[in-house]
Amino acid sequence: MIRSGSKVLVLAGSESDRPVVEKGLRVLEEAGVEYEFQVASAHRDPDRVAELARTAEEKGYGVVIAAAGLAAALPGVVAAHTKLPVIGLPVGAGALRGVDALLAIAQMPPGVPVAAVGIDNGRNAAHLALRILGKA
Repeated sequence: MIRSGSKVLVLAGSESDRPVVEKGLRVLEEAGVEYEFQVASAHRDPDRVAELARTAEEKGYGVVIAAAGLAAALPGVVAAHTKLPVIGLPVGAGALRGVDALLAIAQMPPGVPVAAVGIDNGRNAAHLALRILGKA
């Protein structure tokens, strides 16, 4: 299904996730797709994350990329507050180098779907977003 929104909302749980996210932002720029990038922690600022997710569709976003490491709560929290497709981008951090984040993203409960791309694979997150938007 092609989403009616044409923009991508890109969220990162921490400023330290920016290098992984920037790889995907370059893909979106090359495709000429508008995006907004924000750092918003599901743990430190849950109300802000919920508001960003709840209002994303009305602001013209068609998909959300949410990057997070360690417990990787951000993608699931976003998916709990929007009906838009959410792509979880696990960031390689901590002792498990992102495996914990990948599992947290992939193992969401029924009714709260989150797509998962590979650890630190910001490019694939962007390519998947482009396909969801019908731009690839």
